[in-house]
Amino acid sequence: MYSQFQKYLQGELADIQQAGLSKNERIIVSPQNAVIKVDSGQEVINFCANNYLGLSDNAELIAAAKSALDQRGYGMSSVRFICGTQDLHKDLEATISRFFGTEDAILYAACFDANGGVFEPLLSEEDAIISDVLNHASIIDGVRLCKAQRYRYANADMADLENQLQIAQAQRFRLIVTDGVFSMDGNVAPLEKIYALAQKYNAMVMVDESHSAGVVGKTGHGVTERYNLRGQIEIITGTLGKAFGGAIGGFTTGKKEIIDLLRQRSRPYLFSNSIPPMVAAAGIKTFELLENSNTLQDKLHANTAFFVEKMKSAGFDIKPTESAICAVMLYDAPLSQTMAARLMDEGIYVTGFYFPVVPKGQARIRVQISAAHKKEHLEKCIDAFVKIAKELKVI
Repeated sequence: MYSQFQKYLQGELADIQQAGLSKNERIIVSPQNAVIKVDSGQEVINFCANNYLGLSDNAELIAAAKSALDQRGYGMSSVRFICGTQDLHKDLEATISRFFGTEDAILYAACFDANGGVFEPLLSEEDAIISDVLNHASIIDGVRLCKAQRYRYANADMADLENQLQIAQAQRFRLIVTDGVFSMDGNVAPLEKIYALAQKYNAMVMVDESHSAGVVGKTGHGVTERYNLRGQIEIITGTLGKAFGGAIGGFTTGKKEIIDLLRQRSRPYLFSNSIPPMVAAAGIKTFELLENSNTLQDKLHANTAFFVEKMKSAGFDIKPTESAICAVMLYDAPLSQTMAARLMDEGIYVTGFYFPVVPKGQARIRVQISAAHKKEHLEKCIDAFVKIAKELKVI
């Protein structure tokens, strides 16, 4: 049968290529940082990593990981309820809880697993999940694994959310689910309004802080800090793979009983290895650094404000953002790829985003700012954007 299936796959791949939607990976041969080296030998300024605080190659994190490698070994070789768990994993869970002001936390291999494993153990066909239409794919997949009734509301549209909550009064328990920062647009969820509607309509709230924790809020504690709701949200999911060091590992943190039940029934937790001890140790060090100083968050916020202001002044269409994500709208998929390739020639590493990652007709280049970027990096990026955009008649 594979010969038939192979022809089908070849056709699908050819269609993707012809439509200008093919995704190609560049090879990096250096540590992740503001400036990286690719396999051609070219050095480029990186504006497409989630390395928001510039910690991916931080010397203190690397030292913590090396020490844990020597003292705790390379990996756990099993799941926690079978082979046990290390003190580092428990320490990291407690550290995450302190950072977010929550009661407990549970670790996963990635936030995709955290979101994939949170709904099914907690909710049944008697219950309702009300989800923002632009929520991350991992939330969408997690909801699909759950038998709860599904409702969707337009992105950050509180009138639509209220309408869905009114309909969902027919169900037993209601859970509103939103990204903290929507990864393609960079906008922050209006959590204070979501929370108010949850109180009005007797619902709980879940926030995915993957792109907001470490970034949003005066001290980078995320959207619950931004809206003065620290400790009030029932469920928060997040990742260690972005602002918090850029490695791997996800978590769910929130109310104690929720976390307790996830430890008993969450399938990605029960059937996947725990994160390596060295990742846990580096994660603990990350939170320690962030609690002791706000320098990185301040630098990130200043860098982002500078970049957005200069790009708008140059005539670019930038989505409104309160995060470190700046969506430069182009609306045409092939154009986004062409422009990204031309920018690479100028030493600016960015990626074009297009369907199915974003809706058809909403192609863009997503620029991600880091605390590791110096002002000259930002200025070079802006100058390159202006040069190529004029050549391609974008501005």
